[in-house]
Amino acid sequence: MRPTLRQLEYIVAVADCARFGQAAERLNVSQPSLSAQIAEAEADLGARIFNRGRHGATLTQAGVDIVRRARRILNEVEDLRASVTGDGIFQGRLRLGVLPSIGPYLLPGVVRHLHRAHPDFRLVIREEATDDLEQGLRSGRLDMILSTPEDHPGTLQTPLFRESLWAGLAQDDPLASDTAPLALSDLTGQALLTLGPRHRLSGIVVELAAAANAHVPDEYEGTSLAAIRLMAAAGSGVGILPRLYAAAEARNVDDVRLRRIDSARAFRVISLIQPAAFEPRPGSDILAQALQSEAERIMAQLPDS
Repeated sequence: MRPTLRQLEYIVAVADCARFGQAAERLNVSQPSLSAQIAEAEADLGARIFNRGRHGATLTQAGVDIVRRARRILNEVEDLRASVTGDGIFQGRLRLGVLPSIGPYLLPGVVRHLHRAHPDFRLVIREEATDDLEQGLRSGRLDMILSTPEDHPGTLQTPLFRESLWAGLAQDDPLASDTAPLALSDLTGQALLTLGPRHRLSGIVVELAAAANAHVPDEYEGTSLAAIRLMAAAGSGVGILPRLYAAAEARNVDDVRLRRIDSARAFRVISLIQPAAFEPRPGSDILAQALQSEAERIMAQLPDS
């Protein structure tokens, strides 16, 4: 049957590496053998998959769809093997995309737990903005993602947790003199600091600013939650921080005071998301439970009330 599963693996490897030489090294085969197998697959499919040039291998228009389908087929084969062993996604490698405003704070504890229970499990983590996570899931570059569900329609979603948003305030900010939740009216006229517009958090903060008659300054777009916290500590504005980060990091330093924002708009939902299918990949329920439990454990250190 053509193309073979091995040829599909070769096609995906070249797409990932963008160079035949690097793909051959990753697969532990000779470059001539790899090139011959790719050429044979292209002949069988009746379409050129890659454009070869001095700058490497780039996908043709047909190649984009072929690689997407090849990834899906290979994932299905992995799931078939996993269903026999009973280990599900823990049998091999899982490529997990995650928002940078979540990954560094949530995943270390989860990875330790899963490694103890499943020593052979290989979790490959990619921190990317919301738009890139969507593209990676659609193309098959990522197997699952941790993201905001409203940004990924037509996917299979497992809700994990809902987190409130907190204000990070400079120590000398008049708003820092109290610990009670902040009303939206308290933010009127304030500069709200957040991540760049490619992140869902930015959209939530823009809506908050509109409702509070505040503003999101154009001259500063944070690249990380730590950067937002530091800018707030310097008096550049009010840092808007998700509860998970506030509980895991911000509350352990003394450069900002934390106050929860008391508004029905001040929250985000995080889900484990995978491509639409008839059913979740085997073992994804175990991963979801581990993520949910760790998030609850961390956020309990900073109660909403």
